[in-house]
Amino acid sequence: MSNIKVMTVFGTRPEAIKMAPLVKKLEKDDRFESVVCVTAQHREMLDMVLDLFNIDPKYDFNIMKHGQTITDITNRVLKDLERVIINEKPDILLVHGDTTTTFAASLAAFYNKVPVGHVEAGLRSGNIYSPYPEEMNRRLTGTIASIHFAPTVGNKENLLRENIEDEKIFITGNTVIDALLSVVNNDYKFNDRKIENIDFENKKVVLLTCHRRENWGKPMEDIFRAVKRVVLDNEDVEVIFPMHLNPKVRDTARTIMGDIDGIHLIEPLDYEPFVNLMNKVDLVLTDSGGIQEEAPSLGKPVLVLRTETERPEAVRAGTVKVIGVNEEDVYTSMNILLNNKEEYLKMAQAINPYGDGRACERIVEYLIKYFNEKVEN
Repeated sequence: MSNIKVMTVFGTRPEAIKMAPLVKKLEKDDRFESVVCVTAQHREMLDMVLDLFNIDPKYDFNIMKHGQTITDITNRVLKDLERVIINEKPDILLVHGDTTTTFAASLAAFYNKVPVGHVEAGLRSGNIYSPYPEEMNRRLTGTIASIHFAPTVGNKENLLRENIEDEKIFITGNTVIDALLSVVNNDYKFNDRKIENIDFENKKVVLLTCHRRENWGKPMEDIFRAVKRVVLDNEDVEVIFPMHLNPKVRDTARTIMGDIDGIHLIEPLDYEPFVNLMNKVDLVLTDSGGIQEEAPSLGKPVLVLRTETERPEAVRAGTVKVIGVNEEDVYTSMNILLNNKEEYLKMAQAINPYGDGRACERIVEYLIKYFNEKVEN
């Protein structure tokens, strides 16, 4: 069998983080020809990860524009990627997760009769508008995909309920653990003086991330007000908030939390300092998806600022708790974990369900199996 040409397509920072260790694994394996294509749906944050993992894409669409809509992204990815697919003629196109890049790339591959491999397949929240548009992106990608790399047994069960054939689903663990373990360093030094000067030994430090579109407006205002109250009521608590670049997030954060000594509003961090910061804090408060997988690997309890999660395994395992966006619920949940050692340890010591850091190794071998079977048939 000749080398398998694998085209990997991604466009945002979270995708890049989770696909980077897989790209590096493919590059080192002489059974594959690896072609990397980025859409740059998120430009600056994507570049941070490409630099960290030393990935040089063969194709870069650079589609990001101020005020771009979901429709804009979809249209540009479809048009640009079709030209690349026709030129490269890949044997398979790999996409990740649930972004608009993921869905549009899958559709472009389908239109050109190229099989799609879906990394981080089978996640479901059960609500097509939450997270939006990610939930529908992942469902539509799952319908198109020929091979599904599911992180957990629960993800596989979701796919089976949607009549995906069992032989097309492979349980791998999550590639984010592979990426995480490759960059965490207990002796890491931060360039940001605000972070380096925090007394992590004697303070209870909370890492906050909040950016999802469904939280814009009143939900985000309630979240930030609750965080502010917790800091004002607990003199030993400090919060670090790397602010998303979206002006809606930054303006709300500065208005509500900008004048509080114990709250540090900082610029977005590259992946390496971010995960090393996560390794040092006591508690993570987030509306992100990937962090629900990463933080438990470091023994950090996670409070999820959403009304549902597509990662129920973490909830069942006890590493994650979904607390919603109501001000009083956020305030109470934070206080319990910050001031009740028994409740804190229940979450901190729970076992992470998302794998052992060998997901990429499994994906590579499953790809070989998939193409060997195609040749035999």
